[in-house]
Amino acid sequence: MNAKRSRRKCANGKGLWIMMQLYYAPTSPFSRKVRVVLRELGLEKQISEILIDPWTDEALRAHNPLAKVPTLILEDGMAVFESAVICDYLDQLAKSQGISKGVIPESGPARLSALKWQGLADGMMAATARLYADSQREDGDRSEDVMERQAQAITSGIEAILDGLPALRTEAPHLGTWSVLIALYYIDFRWPDRRFDIPVRVRDWMAIMSERESFTETTFHLPHDGD
Repeated sequence: MNAKRSRRKCANGKGLWIMMQLYYAPTSPFSRKVRVVLRELGLEKQISEILIDPWTDEALRAHNPLAKVPTLILEDGMAVFESAVICDYLDQLAKSQGISKGVIPESGPARLSALKWQGLADGMMAATARLYADSQREDGDRSEDVMERQAQAITSGIEAILDGLPALRTEAPHLGTWSVLIALYYIDFRWPDRRFDIPVRVRDWMAIMSERESFTETTFHLPHDGD
């Protein structure tokens, strides 16, 4: 055990372990992805979840130069950021502890499928966030061409999910499954009037999967609406 890690574990003077810390925002789809995954892996009791405002919290920037959520602080003080990297770390941690078989298959087509769906979902989350942010700007401060490109990415992503729904419904749930579900619910969160048409078959699948505790405990909400 290195000295730095020992100091953090014993920082309270009682020799107790210091928990990992996850900085998150309740409106961030990437935060929610990590929070769902840590629950699916059975790691929620090992990580302290800290709700913050990434726009104003200086503690976050002290750990992550990008000042973005999610950011995971390990027991030795190392900061891990970007949701895909955090999920990969948590997956390996859960497997090494023998508490889960993981959410990322080890190899082959199954692994590629999980990562492919995660990639699609992450792109949809980013497009949704960008489009929503631009829609809140004054007309002169936004680009209609850029907004249309983001909207098309969301629409095309939904179509790809519909095409791939048979596989998503029959495969054992994996990182890609959770990512896709969160991307879809994030669209609804930002546009509760259902600006984007998510087909009934997809919504039926969403409703079934969202009954899991990992989803009911991590619902999107505005700051100060509870948590």
